[in-house]
Parts: sequence; C-alpha cells; structure tokens
Amino acid sequence: MGDYFGRKQGLYLFLFLCLPGALCVSIHYSVPEEKKSGSLVANVLKDLKLGTGELSARRAQLVSKSTKQYFRLDTHSGNLLINDKIDREALCGQTEPCLLLSQIVLENPLELYSIVIEIVDVNDNTPKFSKNEFELDIPEIVSTNMHFPLESAQDEDLGKNSIQNYTLSSNEHFQLDVTNNESGSKYVDLVLKKPLDREKDPHFELTLMALDGGVPQRMGAVRISINVLDINDNSPQFTQSEYKVRLKENSPQDTLVAKVEATDLDSGSNAQITYSFHRVPEKIYHLFHINEITGEVTVWGHVDYEEEINYDINIRATDGGGLSGHCKVQVEVEDVNDNAPEVSIISSTNTIQEDSPLDTVVALFSVTDRDSGDNGKTLCSVDINLPFVLKPTMDNYYQLVVQAPLDREKVAKYNITITAIDRGSPRLTLTRIINVQISDVNDNPPVFEKSSFEMPIQENNIPGLLIGSVHAADLDMERNAKLTYSLLPGKIADSPVASYISVNSKTGNLYALRSLDYEQIMDFKVTVRATDGGSPPLSSEVIVEFVVTDENDNAPFFLYPLQNSTSPCNELVPKSAEAGYLVTKVVAVDGDSGQNSWLSYELLKATDPGLFSIGAQNGEVRTRRPLNERDTSKQRLMIVVRDNGLPPQTSTAMLNVLPVDGFSDPYMKAVEVSNQEHEEDGTLTLSLVICLAAVSFVFLVCIVSFIVIKIYKKDPRGSFIAAPPHFPPARPDIPENCTDSQSGSLSRSYHYDVCLTGGSLSSEFRFLRPLIPVFSVGDPNIPVNHRMPSGSQDIPEQVVEKESREQVRKISFFNYSMHQQN
Repeated sequence: MGDYFGRKQGLYLFLFLCLPGALCVSIHYSVPEEKKSGSLVANVLKDLKLGTGELSARRAQLVSKSTKQYFRLDTHSGNLLINDKIDREALCGQTEPCLLLSQIVLENPLELYSIVIEIVDVNDNTPKFSKNEFELDIPEIVSTNMHFPLESAQDEDLGKNSIQNYTLSSNEHFQLDVTNNESGSKYVDLVLKKPLDREKDPHFELTLMALDGGVPQRMGAVRISINVLDINDNSPQFTQSEYKVRLKENSPQDTLVAKVEATDLDSGSNAQITYSFHRVPEKIYHLFHINEITGEVTVWGHVDYEEEINYDINIRATDGGGLSGHCKVQVEVEDVNDNAPEVSIISSTNTIQEDSPLDTVVALFSVTDRDSGDNGKTLCSVDINLPFVLKPTMDNYYQLVVQAPLDREKVAKYNITITAIDRGSPRLTLTRIINVQISDVNDNPPVFEKSSFEMPIQENNIPGLLIGSVHAADLDMERNAKLTYSLLPGKIADSPVASYISVNSKTGNLYALRSLDYEQIMDFKVTVRATDGGSPPLSSEVIVEFVVTDENDNAPFFLYPLQNSTSPCNELVPKSAEAGYLVTKVVAVDGDSGQNSWLSYELLKATDPGLFSIGAQNGEVRTRRPLNERDTSKQRLMIVVRDNGLPPQTSTAMLNVLPVDGFSDPYMKAVEVSNQEHEEDGTLTLSLVICLAAVSFVFLVCIVSFIVIKIYKKDPRGSFIAAPPHFPPARPDIPENCTDSQSGSLSRSYHYDVCLTGGSLSSEFRFLRPLIPVFSVGDPNIPVNHRMPSGSQDIPEQVVEKESREQVRKISFFNYSMHQQN
C-alpha cells in the first residue's frame, strides 16, 4: 500500500511539471544509486529526436530542479552522465519512488524537455536498532502468550532490500511474533510461550536479529536483557491515545511540541512512570526530545518543512513494574518564508552591439523558491530607466531583452540588477547582476574642432613649410575612430590644390608645397576631409582659408618720371616763378600692400639744394625761393622714394629742371584758373596754327586708336586707359593688387599743362610735360592702388571724372589762346 501511494505522488509531480508548457516533453530514466561519477545514464538524442550536434548548436542546458546538480549533459554526444555520486537514502529517505527532476532547455527556438530519473535502491544499508541493548522487566505472573512489543530495527533501504524477517536466539520461554502494519513495516513482539519462575530463572539474555532480503543479505542484531519481576497487574494508561499538534519549521531548540501524560493504578514503584520514544525512526531522536519524567516533547534539532511536512511519534509510558502503555503524537510542520528566491542563469550574452534590434535576447534565466504557497510565489523585475526589460516565457523562465535603442557613446556598459522577491511575510528577495558590454558600431562621423579654419602664411615661404593643423574627433572607438585626412580636389589660380597644399593623412598637418607670392595670390581656400576607418566609413569636411601675408619684397617704381625712358625727363619753370611754385609731381607706386606700400619722397641731391623742395607724402616738387639770374640754366635733381617696410626698399629718379623766359600772361592765367574766358594776348603765326592743328589731329587719332584697341581686347564694358605715347609698358614686377590710397601714388585729380618755349612763335612746338593717364574707376584691370593714389581716397568718382574732363578742356583752351596770339 505504501509503495502505491509513493508512486501516485511521483505521477502527480510529473504531471505538474509537464502541464504548464506546450513544448514540454517528458522522458523517464532509471539509474541505481551509488554509481560512480561519470557513469552513463542514457543517450537523449534518440528520445528527443534530435540529430548529432543539434544539442550544441541550440545551446542545450540541463537545469536541475534540486539545489545540487547530480547529472550533466554532454551536448556533443548527447550522453546523460552522473555528475556526482547519488545516495538514495540521503536524497529521498523512505519516499518511493525516488525521482530527480531536471529539464533540458533548448534555445532558438525555445523548447523544454522534462527528464524524470528514478533512483533505484541497492542494498547498501545494514538493519540497525536504536540501541545496542534492550531491557525488559517482566512480572513472573504474566500468563503465556503474553506479547511484549520490541523496538523494530531500521533499514534505510526499500523493498526487498529492507528488513524481511526477525530471528531470536534459541530459548525455552520466548518466541517472536512478526506482523506487518498498514505501511508495510514489520513489528516484532516477544511472546511468552512458557510461564516464568523468578526463583528459578530471574534473568534471561536473548539476541534479536533483523535480516533484509538484499543480495548479499545484511543482518543487524541487538541484545535483549529480561529481568523477571514480582507481580504488577496494572499498566500505565494515557489520557489521549493520539495527540495532534502544529509546529512551525525552524522553531528554536527546546520549543515545546506536546506534553503527554499517563497514569497507573498501582502504587509504589509499580506506579512510577517513565516516558520514552517507542518504535520511531532514528531521525526522530535527532529532531525531538522527550522528558522521561514530565512527558514533555521538545524540539531538539532543525525542523525543515522543505525536508518533511509531518512526523508520527510513538511514545511509551512504563511503570516501575515493567508494564507500559502507548500513545501517538502527530506533528504537522507549518511552512515559514525561510527560503529566498533562487535565480539560475541558463544563458547570457556579455557583449552586444549598440545597433542590436529591439527584443534581442540578452539572457535567459529561471526563478524558483523552495517554500510553498504564497511563500513560494515569486515576482521578478529589473531596474527602471534601462533599455532592457524582462519578458516571462513559461514555468518561471524569463528572457532579458532589449526594449530601447542602445548608444555606446552615452553608456558603454550596463550592470543590470535582477531582483526576485517572493510573496511571503516577511518578503525575501534575491538580486543577481548581469554585466552587459555594449560594443561599438560606426554611427558617428568625425567632427572638426571648428566649423572653419583660417591660417596665415607669409609670402615667399619655404616649400614644405608647416602652416598649421586641423583636428577632428570621433566619438566611436578603436578602428571606427581612426581618422584619415585628405584634400578634396579643387583649383587655386587655375592649378590643382594638390600642387599648393598637402595634408598629413594621420596628423592633419598642412604643408605648403610651393613658395607663394602675395602679389599673385592674396588668399585661397581648400577643403579638408576627415574619414574614419569604420565600415562603411563616415566622413566630414571643413573649409580651411589660407591668408597670404605681405612681405616687403617689391621696391617702389616711378611712374613719373620714368627712369627707363630713352630721353631725359626735363621740366620747364619760368624764371619769374615765385616761392612755392609747383614745378612737377613725382609719382611712384609699390607692388606691396599695407605699410610696405606707404611711400615717402626725399630730395637726395640737387644742383642747388636750397632752390627746390619735394613733398614727402605727395611728391610735389616746388620752388623754395624765387629764381634769380645767378641760378644756373639747368638744375639736376636726384629724388629717392622709400617704402615703409622692414627693411625698407628704395628707388631713385633723375629730374632736370630748366628755368626759361617768355611764359605768356594768358598761359599763366590758364594754369591758375580753369574753365574761364581769357583775353586775347596776341596772335599766332599761320605756320604755328598749321603745326598745332597737325599735332592736335595726330594726338586725337592716337587717343581714339588706343581706346578702340582697349575696348576690343580687354574691356567689354567700355572702360579704357589713356596713356601718352611715350609711357612705357607695364613692368612685370609690379603686381596688380597694390594697395590703394598710399602716399606717392599717382592722383587722378592731378593734370599737366602744355606750353611753348619762350622766344619763338613759329619754330618749336612740343609737349613740355607728359600727360598722366586717366584711369577709369570701373576698370577691373587697373590695380586698386593705381586707381586711388595718395590724397585721393576721399574723392568721389564724379569729381575724378570731372577733373579728367578739366584736363582736356585746358589743352583745348591753350590751342585757342595760341591761335589768338598769331
């Protein structure tokens, strides 16, 4: 009957494991106890209908329902092996069948297989009695066939390996009576078969032997000492034949369980009662204690609900005459919440990529609690504000999955705390930490330190000179953050960028490949690209502007007087000129810019140093005093022009000044007052009129031709440069981008007069001073500092044009006055 109930309990447990999950398949194996570690239980491949290597590919895990892992699974061969030696008696006690429950968990897809392994008993335990000697006091008046209960032996084995029979050493007075109780256990009584005579045999020494049915057969023995007593005709009687009590597990030692009480109608020593345990398993002696005098049953050891939920304790009361009475104490153990939940990690991933999709499984684990009822019900959670969430699957299994996008640049590592809590009172919790490292993907482009860079570079630099450096940063790591710098294709003055600038691909250093000339290139821009080493690579670009700074590498150049002219430059001055008379204006330009083009004029040498002076800023040559008869007929002036650079550069020019007589009053008035009517001062000869007309016609033809050529070749908008016939071609060493409004540059507002030599009205007619070209303000081919010389920076364009027209009117007026003189 006991074997039937045990098997029925195992079947219920088996059904409970398989019902919750639709994918649960149960497989049953059996193995004898005491097998050594590494012994084969079975090969599960055939029973699971799986191929070779599929267990390893699907990351199979063997999860035990017990706290100790008795078996292990070889995922390569499919063999189920014994991991540790199994003692059935220590594991299950007298429970039959003895089942160990495990689960094989397969991932991708998730499948569960229940493994039920029955531990088969072997005859490895010898029957034992609780004592080495039993003492019996039997009154001599006891009638024959009187039964005296003896304490049964205990054998931890089951079935045929348990106790099968008892034998008693040969004697004349006693024999054994062996009976089976409802649970299948054997009780043995000592039966008196021949009356006792204390005077004849006051004492008996017998040997009781217990035999099991195993192979080989094992035997346990105990000595029975019988004392024959005088008459005691009343046995003790308990007030209750059965006591039922409830005891909480983990109750401290000496906690009162129950108090039994028996009475005896005899008197004297025959009424003195002592209490003791009777026919109880050996574990009762380790868990409980009975007071022989008071009958109080107290806790002696550790009572654990998870090991056993109830105990039946038989108690015997024996009087001084040897008679005894019996009762039973049924102890029901109450569960308390003394076991915290247990978290078992089945599989976990330590590193995931930051671009992992949502619902990516990070870990798979199970949560169990050894308590029962609400004490064994658990809840599981993770920290909030994390990009992970728990997803329950089945049978207390959970998946830790990704619920939000990951970003390694914000958080590179997560310590995920899993908290399991039961529903007992007080609640118990357990935490487990799963460390997850986020691996990098190339999702961040390089970022430059600035949105744009500006770098100065001195002209006439040495090729290969380090100009500066650009630097970009990448929030990614390792290869994804390794940057390479390069130049984008482009043009600088119709030449490729790569012929001017190079960039170090690793450091971002920028180098000049050629010497630069400020007068040709004032500034230029290049585009630098930074590319990371990811796959696919990401890049960003930045514009670097190089500003060429000027160096004083150009000497001033005289526009007037021109020093490369074949004929000397002569200026005429009337001998009647007063102090401060404007003789001429020296004009020079400088190809540099800034203070390198600030020019100053100085009279270096002169025939008479006290006669003339020159304006340091405007280059105007004036008389310092009136001329007299002692002054020579030719004054030679050496003029030097100096720029403001470091070190300064200079140029010199020679100017001849010729004092003359015979300047007419009308001409003098024409110089001083422009655009006014003048009186007739005489008439010119007919030959002079003819010469003047011819020269004027040739001059006008030259001017018109020059304008037509300029319009056709250079200026589609119609702007032109009028230059005198003797004006030399532009020097190649004078750059177009000379600075404007510098002292010493040619002023558009300045004009020169045309006059005759004194003393002749018919023989000599010439231009005494060259006409300075009048530049168009809108002509892009004219350098800025040519357009706006010193002293004219504030002159509006309309004024300049007006003064240019004034110059032409003066020439026409002079022609008219000379005609009237003739």
